[in-house]
Amino acid sequence: MLRWKSNLLNSVARCLESTMWTFLESPTRNLFFTGKGGVGKTSVACATAVRLADAGKRVLLVSTDPASNLDEVLQTRLSNHPTAVAAVPNLFAMNLDPQAIAAEYRERMIGPYRTLLPPAAVASMEEQFSGSCTLEIATFDEFSKLLGNPQETAGFDHVLFDTAPTGHTLRLLTLPSAWSGFMQTNTTGTSCLGPLAGLQTQQQLYLDTVRALGDPQSTTLILVTRPEQTALREAGRTGQELVGLGIRNQHLVVNGVFQAAGPADPIAVAMQRRCERALETLPEFLRGLPRSLVPFLANGVLGVESLRRFGQTETLVPLGLIGEGASPKLATLGDLLEELAEPGHGVILAMGKGGVGKTTVAAAVAVGLAERGARVHLSTTDPAAHLLATLAGEELAHLTVSRIDPEVETRKYTAEVMQSAGAGLDASGRELLAEDLRSPCTEEIAVFRAFAQAVAGGTQQFVVLDTAPTGHTILLLDAALAYHREVTRQSSQMPESVEQLLPRLRDPRFTRVLLVTLPEATPVHEAAQLQQDLRRAEIEPFAWVINQSLTPLAVIDPRLLERQRAEQRYIREVTSELAQRTAIIPWQNEPPQGREGLRRVLGARESIAAVPAQIASAGNPES
Repeated sequence: MLRWKSNLLNSVARCLESTMWTFLESPTRNLFFTGKGGVGKTSVACATAVRLADAGKRVLLVSTDPASNLDEVLQTRLSNHPTAVAAVPNLFAMNLDPQAIAAEYRERMIGPYRTLLPPAAVASMEEQFSGSCTLEIATFDEFSKLLGNPQETAGFDHVLFDTAPTGHTLRLLTLPSAWSGFMQTNTTGTSCLGPLAGLQTQQQLYLDTVRALGDPQSTTLILVTRPEQTALREAGRTGQELVGLGIRNQHLVVNGVFQAAGPADPIAVAMQRRCERALETLPEFLRGLPRSLVPFLANGVLGVESLRRFGQTETLVPLGLIGEGASPKLATLGDLLEELAEPGHGVILAMGKGGVGKTTVAAAVAVGLAERGARVHLSTTDPAAHLLATLAGEELAHLTVSRIDPEVETRKYTAEVMQSAGAGLDASGRELLAEDLRSPCTEEIAVFRAFAQAVAGGTQQFVVLDTAPTGHTILLLDAALAYHREVTRQSSQMPESVEQLLPRLRDPRFTRVLLVTLPEATPVHEAAQLQQDLRRAEIEPFAWVINQSLTPLAVIDPRLLERQRAEQRYIREVTSELAQRTAIIPWQNEPPQGREGLRRVLGARESIAAVPAQIASAGNPES
């Protein structure tokens, strides 16, 4: 029987009223929000910023996420520079756009030499600064100014950072030590970043950034998570790794805690039970942190007024039904399998915003294809790597599972370059090459090469890739255009897999992209932006997959009914405006683990209820 008197969940409302903002009772100057993709970092960061600004503090809110959605949440058009949020006096916000910042950084490094050096020398410099590494160091350079140099933000009482998903955030946070160490040991003045003169002048700033991150009097790290076991485990790992980086002043925010209105709705009961189980099995590290709970919201957090209400018990405003009648049923993920299987081999990419369920979709498709008798290799490029846990202990004929591990790939790549390009060098030359390979950029090159090799495997079998969250994936794909310049600087060899990568990704018979989303504003709109980026690269998505939807389910809990109604506009947007094909995955009572759980994700046609007619579209296979 559901424990309605669970001490933990019955204290949710009281906890929210009394401790939701405990980290703001005496807030540090810098507040750093991090966590797994899709857990609500931006909502929590924006709500905190609004609350501080409403209290009369001048606040700067910064997104370091390449896939930032601050503009949408704040309903303000932002840029690389602080922009006033009209609806909130004292609040300013900005996005650290990697592409724009990299362009500014390149010009700052190269501009002074344009009239001093021959055109060929300037062109060589431009080529050195054209790679994906420049994106990372340029973004970090800007981030360091805001955190490590108080003069840059002297006009603000508080600076809040809404960070990228966990894997990218950890890389960003390790850069201060990595770059400082690299510059201290590099004696040649050059690297994969080009001339180091521009970085040497920044060394003190980077050291100050490291100190600011670890100073509990100036910085609080806020771990945002969901009441789900996988998200909580990752939050625990993240917190421990951050402690290892010297960041000990941490606070835990659990977002989306659900309480059923009563025992009559089995879906609501199951949802509450999942929350209870997750919170009762908090990782040991998280148990020692001060924490706040945020209730499940039926409606999304968009606009300043919704941010001001964020963290309070939600008062439902009935939306009413939008239209009447029923449409032909939306496809299940299983319905797409026959068409996906038809070529007999190739690559299937699950892409989308962090936290939307790419891992689950990729694993379900891989299992479905393998059970049809196809040879399938399932892999991930996601630094968080939840994929292996999904099929832990499972054995299935025709299916192999692996992870592209950055550390392993970097060691392998370094050894190969030293063996090939370093073979004909003298001792000083080998030392220079080894020093270059120790730079943090080498990991990006190594992981990219492994990604290209994984795609090449699709010539012999199906390769299903659970890719990294949206922003990191875009950077990975962008690297294809500049990769050869980076790798030929260290080695004259160009792998065939790299040469053929873009043609393979652009071939709709070879590569099928599944855009995974949730029936919510931010995941849908970020997936739409990703679709535009893919189309600019001449890669056409095969289908959209709407995950964790309540729409196909029969619910009676008032909060779930409201969420169901709120989903309709986003399902309609996908099916009528964005997708050529659409599949829908209902919310699962149990986390989809193992083969049986993944079979449920593929879905039976009879389990998908009719969807209201107004959200149907000609874009669906059966419409």
